[in-house]
Order: sequence, then C-alpha cells, then structure tokens
Amino acid sequence: MRPMALTDPLNFFAQLHLTARCNLRCRHCYQAEQSGNELTTGEISDLLSEIREALQAWEESYGIAFSPAVSLTGGEPLLRDDLFEVVRAFRQAEFAVAVLSNGTLIGEDEARRFADLGVRAVQVSLEGLETVHDAIRGPGTFRAALLGIDHLVAAGLTVTANMTLSRLNASEVLPLACFVATRGVQRLGFARIVPAGRGCDLREAALSAAETQRLYHEIAAVRITGLEFVTGDPVASCLLWPPAVDPGLSVAAGGCAAGVAGITILEDGTLLPCRRLPVPIGNIRNDSLREVWATSPILARLRCRAEYRGRCGACARWAACRGCRAIAWEDSRARGGDDICADDPQCFL
Repeated sequence: MRPMALTDPLNFFAQLHLTARCNLRCRHCYQAEQSGNELTTGEISDLLSEIREALQAWEESYGIAFSPAVSLTGGEPLLRDDLFEVVRAFRQAEFAVAVLSNGTLIGEDEARRFADLGVRAVQVSLEGLETVHDAIRGPGTFRAALLGIDHLVAAGLTVTANMTLSRLNASEVLPLACFVATRGVQRLGFARIVPAGRGCDLREAALSAAETQRLYHEIAAVRITGLEFVTGDPVASCLLWPPAVDPGLSVAAGGCAAGVAGITILEDGTLLPCRRLPVPIGNIRNDSLREVWATSPILARLRCRAEYRGRCGACARWAACRGCRAIAWEDSRARGGDDICADDPQCFL
C-alpha cells in the first residue's frame, strides 16, 4: 500500500442507507427499528447534488481535490426498486460506488447490471463457513449469499466478503479466507461487533483486547494468493499498515472515519458521524450538509485531541487511529456514561 502523496485527492465518502427494510434478521445487527419514511428518489438526487456542491466549494476554498465515494446499503439495498437508478446517478456524477448487501437477492441479472453501471465493488456479508454463518444470519443464508457471490465474480466485479467479528466466529476467519479465495473473492473484510440494536444481546460475545490482539496478529501473518484482507477498523489498520506517528499532532488525519473522512445518511435523512455511532447530528431534509459538517459540536469533539481522555488521548497514534468511536461509545454507555471520546476497550496497541 503506497502512502498518500500531498497531491493525491482526499477521500470523502458517504454511506447512504437506502432502506431499513431487510429480508434477514441477523443476531448481531445494530439496527433495531425500521422506518417507513425513506428518502425518495428525488430527495436522493438532491442529496447527491448537495454533496457535489459541498466538495466543489471546499476544493475552491482550500485548493484540495476530493475523490468522492458512496456506499449504498440498508437494511438490504436490493429491496429498493430504484437501486439501479440511484447507482446510475452517482456514477454519472463520477462517484466511486460500492454496494453493501447480504448477497441473498443477487442473481445473474443484478450482478450484470452492477457491472454494466461501473460499480467499483460489492460487499457481501459472510460470518464464517455454513454452520456458523447460518447460526448468526439464519438457515440457508450461507448458500444463498454464496450464490450471489458467484454471480458477482462471474460478472467480473470486485467482491469483498465481510465478517463482523465476535467470539461467535473469531475461529472462522482463516477457514473462511481460504474458502472464499477458492471462489474468486478478492477481499476479506472485517470489523468488530458493536453491541447495539439486536446486537445488544451479544455484548458478552464481544472480543476482549487480548482476544482481539491474538486474532489480529494471526490475520497479519496470513498470506493467501489472490486474497487481500481489508478493514475500516483503525486498530487493525495501525497493526497491518503502521502509520508514521506524531505524538503532538492534535488534528485527526486518518483512522476512524467518523467526523473526519465521511458521513452516514440514514433512510429517513438522519445524519450520523457513523452508522454504528447512532448520535444524530442533523437531517438532510432540514439541514445543510456543509453547515452540519462545519458546525456540529459532536463532529468537532471527534476531531479534537483535547476531547479524548485515557489511553486514546495519550496515544502517539491518535491522529492516525483514535480507536473505534462506536465501540468506545457503547462501552461508555454500558458503564453508565455517554462519552463518544472514551477509550476503545479492545485496543491492544
């Protein structure tokens, strides 16, 4: 992985939840409720225009080029009748588009249409091999997701199989990596479980810091031809791709993307720093995205080193990591607090 040069465009991504509807009820899902108040196709078009205008204004003001990307997800995004229309609109606006799905509704036609529209990647959730996956996501879902993956691979798309790590499936990482590589999957992604929504019932299944350390060191040692491990977990990223550190840097430069490199828009327009950090900072139906990004006190806290206490605040890797803010917040709440800048309890660095 080459380091970013000063002349490289900065990444800015939106994670757009097109719907809260889903055809599965996974045990670890952070989603607890379904909203019937989904953004319309027209409202999504307006949102796209607003993001583009914001990026253009920032480019003109600061002389920095941006590389915009959007992840379209849910719920299950394939339950939206206008999914391909939305994909087309973002591609025409020169966004890199990824689709995040459970894979069970992806047939040959859907895979071909994604490929024809220039979708950059499709992520399909796999929690392990068949027995473990089905225990978490429901009977028959492994084979259905695998069929969807086969269609995507056959269509020539970049496919990421993605795991939500807990004690339920930590032992499945390496077996699953070997298995998906044989199916032509190019990437295996992973993230730690956040005990929120239905996942609250799995709080005791969350990995300890020592268990996380052992697992991440195992992953770091794996070499499988044709398969790359990828993750948005800042702790794992610091282990796998150690950053240059500056202990005195007080401005967030990488790591956890919440409030720094992207934003989440829920199906009803609610704006969040991250989907797994359900702290509302506005609503796109009523608020200006540029104003929220610039003036939100919650985002300001996430970006400011002085707001962080404990190990995260004192860490030399702070600017490039900051821990997972969603996990830190949920841990704080479990202890009777409400601190989005609390320590990441699973950090071992």
